[in-house]
Formats: sequence, structure tokens, C-alpha cells
Amino acid sequence: MPDVLGDLLDQSLRAVLCGTAVGTASARAGVHYAHKQNKFWRILHETGLTPELLQPHQYRDLLRYRIGLTDFVKTHSGMDHQLPLPELRESARARLRATIAECRPRLLAFTSKAAGQNFLGGKRDYGEQVETIADTQIWILPSTSGAANGSWRPEIWHQFADRVRS
Repeated sequence: MPDVLGDLLDQSLRAVLCGTAVGTASARAGVHYAHKQNKFWRILHETGLTPELLQPHQYRDLLRYRIGLTDFVKTHSGMDHQLPLPELRESARARLRATIAECRPRLLAFTSKAAGQNFLGGKRDYGEQVETIADTQIWILPSTSGAANGSWRPEIWHQFADRVRS
């Protein structure tokens, strides 16, 4: 199956942000983090990872700030409970490991606990993880989705942004 949205990657990235899969609104719009209730673009600006508040259609501008985008599951879209994760988990892990090993960012941050736990294979807390991919450190961040407002913790995003800048 073809990818729902292409990756935004290159060889000089400080961080790659990785969602579980493209949401329905993003798939329809053809851009990352497109839903109006998603806090992704606001938190990037609030933490200083981007000096201006970008709009979803400006996602390619993230490369100017040495930030890339990908998703754990590339071939499906929707909310986590709509994805056939058990069927896709192993191939998604292998694909993401190869992608990160090739572009070699300093940091890989999962933008939801579900994405991080599926990649790492078990329950995890937010923040920096002990596992790495070569020299790439791994983080799990709270989801910016409006559906995850109950677990929103912007302080974890601020800690991550401090690490990106260090």
C-alpha cells in the first residue's frame, strides 16, 4: 500500500517527530497535523521550536528549523483504535528503524504515547527513553490531538524543546 503522506526528512535534522498515523483530517488535507483542534503547531511555537506559529500547510518549513516528520504507520490513516496495529507493528518498527538510521537525527520523539509504546514494545512513561537507534535518543511526548486533551502535559514538550536546543 502507498504511504498516506510522505515523510519530511533530510540529513541535518535535530529532531524527527513521529505520530502513530496520519489523522483523517490530515489525510483529507494532504498535510500533517491538519485538524483544527490539534495543538501540534501551537506547542512547537510555544516551546520555541519554531519562531513563528506555522499553519499545517506550511509543514515543509519545519526543515528550516531542522525538524522532520514521519509516522509509525505510513499506510493507514485514522485514530489509533481504527488502525490494524497488531498486523502492522513489526513492519512499521522495521521501516521506522531504517528511516531513522538513514537520516540520523539527534532525537526521535513520538508525538503520542501509543506510537512510542507500539515502537518500543510495551508500557512507557513520557520523556526520554533508555533505548536509542544508533546515536538517536528517543522521547515520548503527550499527544497533541484534541481527542487526548485529558492527558495533555505541555511541560513534557517544553523539556523536549530544551533538549533539542542543548
